[in-house]
Amino acid sequence: MQLWKLRLSLLATLTLIIGLSTLVVTGVLFYFGTFDIMTLGIIIVSLNVVQWLIAPYLVGAIYRAREMKAEENPQLHQMVSDLAKKSGIKPPKLMLSQIPLPNAFAYGSPLSGNRVAVTQGLLSNLNDGEVEAVLGHELGHLKHRDVQVMMVVSFLPALCLYIGYSLMWSGSGNQKNGNNGAIFGIALVAFSFILNLFTLQVSRLREYYADRHSVSVVGDGANKLSTGLAKIVHASAKMPKRQQEQSKSFSGFKSLFITNPETSAQDSAAVYEFETSQKLVDEILNKEITTGDKAIEIFSTHPNIVKRLRALQELAKNPYE
Repeated sequence: MQLWKLRLSLLATLTLIIGLSTLVVTGVLFYFGTFDIMTLGIIIVSLNVVQWLIAPYLVGAIYRAREMKAEENPQLHQMVSDLAKKSGIKPPKLMLSQIPLPNAFAYGSPLSGNRVAVTQGLLSNLNDGEVEAVLGHELGHLKHRDVQVMMVVSFLPALCLYIGYSLMWSGSGNQKNGNNGAIFGIALVAFSFILNLFTLQVSRLREYYADRHSVSVVGDGANKLSTGLAKIVHASAKMPKRQQEQSKSFSGFKSLFITNPETSAQDSAAVYEFETSQKLVDEILNKEITTGDKAIEIFSTHPNIVKRLRALQELAKNPYE
């Protein structure tokens, strides 16, 4: 995807989310009165801010992440430091997530500072060049402030959802319009679902953007990230069933990961030939994306793996496009 198209898609999607949310919430406030709805809105905003501030500690507990000392893996620390310098950001704290699922994620808040975590499974399955490309992707998220962007964007559907449920169950509003509360509530819940689809689109676009960043700071980054992603989804699908079941419990913050752990089986099927036949790029570029693949992608935080690898191969040919 060309950079100008990526930026335009991001801007258009964000404009739709913010514009439609503002229009709908303003209409509800106008129709039902401001006090109860505004109070609910303030509570929801406060809860989301608190959640954002403490989220890094929750993530650390869920994914068994601990700080990796420099003496444990000097090469990895140097890699993060060099990539941060190229990215023009302060080096984040390097964390090790002690889970077998091969993946990596960037997160943080003003309380914890920025953090980048790699899982034990990632270090076991990828070579140094592929790990570097994955780290370049994660630092791209930090540079673009994707954690904050996604928090704001995700808040808007949540606001509509909570207001909708409030109207449905309490018949909120003044006496004159109280009978219409349930109807408006159902409409708002449905609207929040539509907004969530746009939010997922923003998430997928941010992944493409982070991929581009990795290519810009890692030598031969497009090819390294391509093989790294292929190995991640393939290794995830090949994990024993018991570990696959355990990995589902790690999907609560799946938008943080470099790939979506819930779609590893479908993704692995897509890259199986790529992994075993060594035809690499040509096999992926010529592979047809089915209607089912497109439908699954709509509800995913990450792009379809075939589309993502194709975009990376285009960048390999035209890195400055």
